[in-house]
Amino acid sequence: MRWPTVEHASDLADDDLAKIVWEKTKRPVARGEAGHLRELGSVLTDRHATAVERARSYERSLAHLMRALALSPGRDNVAQLLELLNEQRTSTTSPGLRLPAIASFLAEGQRVADLAELVFDGRALDRPTELRACLFHELVLRGVDIEDFLPLRFWPLGRAGYHPLSWLPVDRRAFEVDADFPSRSTHGGAGGMDTGIPGEGRMDPPVPRTTVRSALRDTATSERYEQVTAAVTAGGWGACGAWVFDLDAPAAPEDIPALLPTLPLGCLDGLGSTDRFEIALRPLDAVWRLLFATASMGGMYSDGAHGAYGRFAAWQSLAGLTGAPRSADADEVAQRALHSTWFHFEADAEWFHNEIYDYGLACLSPDRRRLAILAATDTD
Repeated sequence: MRWPTVEHASDLADDDLAKIVWEKTKRPVARGEAGHLRELGSVLTDRHATAVERARSYERSLAHLMRALALSPGRDNVAQLLELLNEQRTSTTSPGLRLPAIASFLAEGQRVADLAELVFDGRALDRPTELRACLFHELVLRGVDIEDFLPLRFWPLGRAGYHPLSWLPVDRRAFEVDADFPSRSTHGGAGGMDTGIPGEGRMDPPVPRTTVRSALRDTATSERYEQVTAAVTAGGWGACGAWVFDLDAPAAPEDIPALLPTLPLGCLDGLGSTDRFEIALRPLDAVWRLLFATASMGGMYSDGAHGAYGRFAAWQSLAGLTGAPRSADADEVAQRALHSTWFHFEADAEWFHNEIYDYGLACLSPDRRRLAILAATDTD
């Protein structure tokens, strides 16, 4: 078989081009053939780029169509969307086609009664477990009482125990009540979060602060680091950090504002004794809302993890900050969080962008001998 010219190869059908490539590569490349193979490779590279862009275009259109069905109220819209999901034959990379996103759209746009019957009814066995798991927690976070809907009431009893979301509580805890959600339409949406430090509960230390560095050392393991930063990672923020310190003696909450700037924290490197460092005591519900918004709505260049996985990531961060053991269930994490003391801080240190989204959280354990810190920053 003769080598085709670039012009000839460009005109060949995909199958014919594949046959030539197969034929010419059955044996080791001979002297003088490398250039011909490179030319065929150029043709294939161009076709691949065109095909990828075409696939992305299809995905964008399909994602928009599914979003419209999910957000437009109506039982038939839900039914047709579910049928379409069952017909999906390939995996996709478009965020709008992922089941956590679709579950979030459905929870925002549809009647709970329709969702309970069409998605969770025991006869609808072909519904994806992932969709059900995500939608269940989207509804719980929005204040739906699962006792009011029989299919929802029975879902936790038969849910897949191996699914990561099965770790979460099936009821909305008191500190989760005021979760923030974006408001979306078929053509756009509005959302966002306020990471600014509040005026109430302020405990800013006097300046100039001491320049003496603490001798305490970070004891966070890689596993604990990943757990503490789970919410920020899920939200796709620009940078985050986590530190854990075992204190030499119990520390009172009023000791923390002066202690924090002296610790070996990468997020406070270079902070001068008179540079801005602001800190406030915060209730658990405010801390959880901040973690949930971080994970669920994402940063400047991320759509976030949406409600279900945003909830999971926020709880994981709570578990890490409170020092819960790996075997801890949600009830134990909640008890640890409720009995801990929480702080929100900001600083004019170089690590923080101080442009769009920035915050630091600190958790003092109930015995006051452990201090865990999470820092997060994002910008455009």
